[in-house]
Amino acid sequence: MTLRTVAEAAGVHISTVSRALRRAAVPGAEVSPADARIAALAKELRYVPNPNAASLTTNRSTTIGVLVPHLTDIVLSMVYDAIEGEADRAGYETFVANTHDEPIEQMRRFELLIGRRVDGLILGDAHLDGTNLAELQRRKVRFVLVSRRSPGHLSVCGDDYRGGRQIGEHLAALGHTDVGIIAGPPWASTSVDRVAGCVDALAEAGTTVPRSNILELGFDAEHGHRGTLELLDRRRPPTAIFAVNDFSAIGVMGALRAAKLRPGRDVAVAGYNDVPVAAELMTPLTTIRSPLAEMGVRAVQTLLTVLHGLPTLPTTLPTELIVRESTTG
Repeated sequence: MTLRTVAEAAGVHISTVSRALRRAAVPGAEVSPADARIAALAKELRYVPNPNAASLTTNRSTTIGVLVPHLTDIVLSMVYDAIEGEADRAGYETFVANTHDEPIEQMRRFELLIGRRVDGLILGDAHLDGTNLAELQRRKVRFVLVSRRSPGHLSVCGDDYRGGRQIGEHLAALGHTDVGIIAGPPWASTSVDRVAGCVDALAEAGTTVPRSNILELGFDAEHGHRGTLELLDRRRPPTAIFAVNDFSAIGVMGALRAAKLRPGRDVAVAGYNDVPVAAELMTPLTTIRSPLAEMGVRAVQTLLTVLHGLPTLPTTLPTELIVRESTTG
């Protein structure tokens, strides 16, 4: 079914049908009897608008492309859920794609979404070097970063440096002077900023974290498990381990139990993000609560501001330390 089919059935010009359907689609709008008749006829004929054809006419598709490293990551899925909800409230659809944090795959996904004529992009997979982001700028693609930052680009993030400091201050207050850190990859601002905050806070308390005690592995449970086994093999194992992601911290706990050590008693464990499962673990996890849903909402609002040609600034949202038994048991 096409607009022409509806127009012929209604006995009116195709442009009349187009205007009538646009007016009838506006929520809360007062619809004339003529427009209502055309809308009812289109529904009866099962006409479905073609967004690609509409975008060629209006130069707008009312769609937003979203890129994330791994949608299976619960942190990113919570952010995306908020993005989708806020976009829907603003009358936009979303397309999401995984990039696996690989620059080549990232560019391929850029091309895919741009080919769908999205109005703008929200990127949760930004690298600190920003090479691919510079290419998007060159092509005048409008985008906003979420969860991660990259110098010179608009972003909506939690205050990862402050969150890292909160963990460092907490561990220092508990008297820990031997601390290990399971970090993510060096291109992810979430890892770099959290590690820097923790190290700085401990240094101010008189504790130096040796560079060898900072393991740049990743954000998953397997990385936390592997990193913990490496730290425990040191001549002087740490009394506390900070993992920059809750799932990595869960891997830390598993490795400690495998080594017959008790998380929270023999070795303190801290994570980051406060995913729902963190409070339900056998040893509830001390962590930093990130404003994940708010990040998603604010990312959409920021992108819409950009799309409307209005000025805006990067947003940094506050974090909260949540103390549980994994550090105080």
